[in-house]
Amino acid sequence: MGRSWHPEEFNCAYCKTSLADVCFVEEQNNVYCERCYEQFFAPLCAKCNTKIMGEVMHALRQTWHTTCFVCAACKKPFGNSLFHMEDGEPYCEKDYVNLFSTKCHGCDFPVEAGDKFIEALGHTWHDTCFICAVCHVNLEGQPFYSKKDKPLCKKHAHAINV
Repeated sequence: MGRSWHPEEFNCAYCKTSLADVCFVEEQNNVYCERCYEQFFAPLCAKCNTKIMGEVMHALRQTWHTTCFVCAACKKPFGNSLFHMEDGEPYCEKDYVNLFSTKCHGCDFPVEAGDKFIEALGHTWHDTCFICAVCHVNLEGQPFYSKKDKPLCKKHAHAINV
């Protein structure tokens, strides 16, 4: 604040209650008791629609209690963590990947933006995971066969055990 008061002059700018022995909030170059701050300045939480006293989370052009801005799946607060939006709902990184990412049929890891991938046999594969189930030769751009939903090179197209 950078200002000094005599104790008898340190009062709420609205109701004039002494602030010498109580909590106060500075707002617009004035000091207010908590009750007046809550009544006139405290923002509403977008989730619970109650006044926010204390730490405020600003996200999605709204204000939230830090405990109210949570992942739509696991319900854990985000804090300062990254979140992703899907169908208008925020998700933590872990739940977003588990629920919405495309997973490689070969390694079960997500196929992320910028990854080279192949769509074959009704699935998505990283280019390095689309390999013969027997000899593990890469099949990208090569003729291939399938048996039991597994890609096979021409040499192993008739393999008995896959």
